Amino acid sequence: MDELWRDDTRWRTARAARVAWLVDSQAYFSAAYDALLKARRSVLLLGWGFDPRTRLAPDGGVEGGEPDEIGRLLLRLSEQRPDLEIRLLVWKSSLPISATQEFFPHRARQWFKGSRIKFILDDCVPFGACHHQKVLVIDDAVAFTGGGDFSTDRWDSVAHRDKDTRRAHLGHSFHAPRHEVMVMVDGDAARALGDHARERWARATGEVSVSEPDTLPDDAWPRNIRPDLRDIDINISRTEPAWRHHSATQEIRRLARDSILAAKWRIYMENQYFTSPLIAEALAARLAEPNGPEVVLISTHQAPSWFDRLTMDQVRGVMIRRLQEADVFGRFRAYSPVTPAGRAIIVHSKVTIIDDQIVRIGSANLNNRSLGFDTELEIGLETRFDTGRDTVSRFRSGLIGHFLSRDADAVERAMGTDFSLIRAIETLNRHGRLRPLQPQPMGKFARFIADFHLGDPTSHKDAMRPYKRRRYLDEQVREIAADHGVRRFINSGRNPQ
Repeated sequence: MDELWRDDTRWRTARAARVAWLVDSQAYFSAAYDALLKARRSVLLLGWGFDPRTRLAPDGGVEGGEPDEIGRLLLRLSEQRPDLEIRLLVWKSSLPISATQEFFPHRARQWFKGSRIKFILDDCVPFGACHHQKVLVIDDAVAFTGGGDFSTDRWDSVAHRDKDTRRAHLGHSFHAPRHEVMVMVDGDAARALGDHARERWARATGEVSVSEPDTLPDDAWPRNIRPDLRDIDINISRTEPAWRHHSATQEIRRLARDSILAAKWRIYMENQYFTSPLIAEALAARLAEPNGPEVVLISTHQAPSWFDRLTMDQVRGVMIRRLQEADVFGRFRAYSPVTPAGRAIIVHSKVTIIDDQIVRIGSANLNNRSLGFDTELEIGLETRFDTGRDTVSRFRSGLIGHFLSRDADAVERAMGTDFSLIRAIETLNRHGRLRPLQPQPMGKFARFIADFHLGDPTSHKDAMRPYKRRRYLDEQVREIAADHGVRRFINSGRNPQ
């Protein structure tokens, strides 16, 4: 699939000596804590949100009784290591969103006041857009990216237990079970992510002299993290809206569409939101083919916020209905995971795995905003040999299995001789831990929101002009349908007729 990696689908390709997938925030926070302790030259963080009170080891993994809140850890490192440069660049969130975060990260500035840590709130995006990239780079030697921020309601283990005291939300309540996936890289790939972080910092602050480590320190790779892949090219793709003197970048949008159209056997997706007609129509085109790929989507039963339930969940129902009608060969399933007691698990991961060969992990949702209006970043890689594909296969099977309280081997066996993901899930899902996602009835107001994708702009051009958004999305759908000779069931977000 070399044709996927083009100048318009990736910003840079760089070599990673090691790659590790970190499933759920227990793994990410633990690895980040260990890597931060090894920092000697620089710590660069890009975030959608940031709460310095976030505990990195609520499971008791900190040695010596030191505080495990990330804000305290960074302050301690800054005091102990005068040569360590720590720069935190976080989106300057709007008031309604900030209120849901107890006005962090705005209040986080007070944590670092008077210290050498530089904390900047970044508002260099069009009105209504957000900085959604999540990147942590340490010494240009190791880097993390994916869907996870450092917030007090993010920690969870792969068990997603119903009652887990480690999910204490600042000691007075317990937040919902949450599924997350991050990817960790080193080598030139980590340095490339550092370059991106410095570019973002320079754009936000005007400081063009952000230092780059001239020599790499000792190995910063966290202990006890076994690499999943070694010596492989990493492709970095972005979404960036047009802003002042910077033109728009839509590498993720093109890559998402093209990777779906290139799939041969199976497409596995985990994503919080699924409202993009472009993605839905590309999937519908493949489902209409007699020998097209299987498609499995894992998403949250219901968005956590009322605004997202209004603007995202309703439109997702239209997209799922579109795929169900296109699925004449029975190759599409959409599920939402629940705990053993039936409590919904928030799926915040953004993962796409194609044919056990292409892996894409990042911050981008499958909605219009992530493909054109917000800033996003993801890592994509392609395995070339059977050993690499076996590793990707086990990663994908492990993701499915952890929702079902089964291991990767059980999922692999249940796929049968035709290697069907749907067969494996239906065989192992005896207790209903993965529940089918079904479209819900829509009233007139919900239909109006879905028709115009309110709250989900495609770019700054239609952010305040929903009628333009509807026309632009119709053009995308027509283009995909015409290229693949399939009947269109929807125009943009409108209901199937």
